[in-house]
Amino acid sequence: MSEVKEPEESITFLGTGGARVMVANQVLASGGMWLKFGETEILLDPGPGSIVRTTERKLRADKLSAVIISHRHLDHSADVNIMLEAMTQGGFKPHGYFFAPSDAFNEEPVVYSYLKRFLSGIEILKEGGNYSVNSVSFSTPVRHIHPVETYGLIFKTPNHTFSYIADSRYFDALSHHYGGELLIINLVFLEPNPLIDHLSVRDAREIINHLKPKVAILTHFGMHVWRAKPWEIADSLSRETGVNVIAARDGMVFDLSELDRM
Repeated sequence: MSEVKEPEESITFLGTGGARVMVANQVLASGGMWLKFGETEILLDPGPGSIVRTTERKLRADKLSAVIISHRHLDHSADVNIMLEAMTQGGFKPHGYFFAPSDAFNEEPVVYSYLKRFLSGIEILKEGGNYSVNSVSFSTPVRHIHPVETYGLIFKTPNHTFSYIADSRYFDALSHHYGGELLIINLVFLEPNPLIDHLSVRDAREIINHLKPKVAILTHFGMHVWRAKPWEIADSLSRETGVNVIAARDGMVFDLSELDRM
């Protein structure tokens, strides 16, 4: 029996739950995303349970080159300290970078001081910023509308370009600043909520229609989206936009080479 070959470039969705109620009750997992680009591995938004989900899936934290958080909220950063410690093997294997917005280091910083000396470096995310980890580059094109400083990211690997639209209220610039073959959208609401800065299904439809990626993946679901069955929402958006829209599942691995066959 032939051995199954690991994807060269992939995204593992450690958890697909978003917002307080979903995360507090672990209706869905909330561990963030593990990005693998050849020898470069990056953990993005390690929310509660990230260390558990990674070890369950035999993902080795000491192989990480970097940890990134889009913003300081608990569902995106609660496990950042244990993941940095695991990445550096408690300081016995110092290496790796940590990227976060400036307010993650101010009052009530998200990272313990002793961990900082285990890292190769810490970089502050800012609007219009450009960064790199080995052969992978990423940018933070625009600040989002959210209660804390928040950025989405555009990743460029040796083979692919994709965007991650993190938590935000909808605004026209979202559609103008992101792009690539793949689009990942945090989808919390069924309908827009004027009081809370998160994206809705209508917002996702607008963004997907404008950007027309090869594939759009929905994740970070709020309770109402979960009850409405995200896979059915994805099917409906696929028909309405003509784009292949997928609802992520806890533990789902997306092989970026699939984009080359579309």
